[in-house]
Amino acid sequence: MAAELRHLRYFIAVAEAGSLSRAAEKLFIAQPPLSVQIRQLEDLLGTALFVRHAKGVRLTAAGECLLPEARQLVERAAGLKDWLAGASPVGRLSLGFVPSAGSTVMPQLLAALRAEHPRLQIALREMISSEQVDALASGQIDLGIARAAARHPRIEAVARIPDPFCVAMPAADAAALAAGALDLRRFAEADFVAFTRHRGPAYFDQAIHLCARAGFSPRIRYEASTVHGVLDLVGAGLGVALVPASCVLLAAARVAIRPLKGSQKQAVLTLLRRKAQGPVPGERALARTRAVFDALQRRTAARLTG
Repeated sequence: MAAELRHLRYFIAVAEAGSLSRAAEKLFIAQPPLSVQIRQLEDLLGTALFVRHAKGVRLTAAGECLLPEARQLVERAAGLKDWLAGASPVGRLSLGFVPSAGSTVMPQLLAALRAEHPRLQIALREMISSEQVDALASGQIDLGIARAAARHPRIEAVARIPDPFCVAMPAADAAALAAGALDLRRFAEADFVAFTRHRGPAYFDQAIHLCARAGFSPRIRYEASTVHGVLDLVGAGLGVALVPASCVLLAAARVAIRPLKGSQKQAVLTLLRRKAQGPVPGERALARTRAVFDALQRRTAARLTG
């Protein structure tokens, strides 16, 4: 027996859910048949794809390698189905993006792309910056929205905007502070809320680096897996957080975001692509993406209190 698309779809669902039971609910099937399908795929490939633990499952090294390939195969199959049905989209764009851009850049960008190219097939992949560089170099994605400069010989940044880290704090605490950029050292004794490291290692490491440069190690009391989660915990008064300036567009009334003193040359949001990529569908999206970047920068500057 050969692996079939359903095996890959089930594998992707379990990998994304981190649990067989949650994946079964999402797929509207019972858990035992889903477990059988996963075991069949593991038997066919001759290797374990998941490690089972008390709270669910996690990918093995083989599973980590298979996941991007499985997604690509399933996406290609979906495009083939559309083509056979006579509804072939005019081009296909595969776009990677860092989690922190999911609520700031992506809504406006997707709306603009759909308005300009209503039949463009868009495949989205939430990926950390280093994963985007590898995926771009191997041709798995066409464009990447990353928090990193282009340091790969085959990758270039075609747009970039500054997105320096700022301090997010309860609005009541900010009201007692003088206007202007803040010195991070004043928060050396504060409790911090951090973005979960495995979800965004570059984001986490840059925040730690800023604190180290200010002369202290942050006392991290709470973590959240999304930017919204971090801001919610700050708004609840549980601590302060270091977040990209663009997060000012997401902050609720009970959260204040203030700029920090000091230069952050590497704190940028970039649009990455392969060099000499040629006239692929992603090329048509470059101008629109640059415009969204520019608009994001203007909106952030207008909202950020200094």
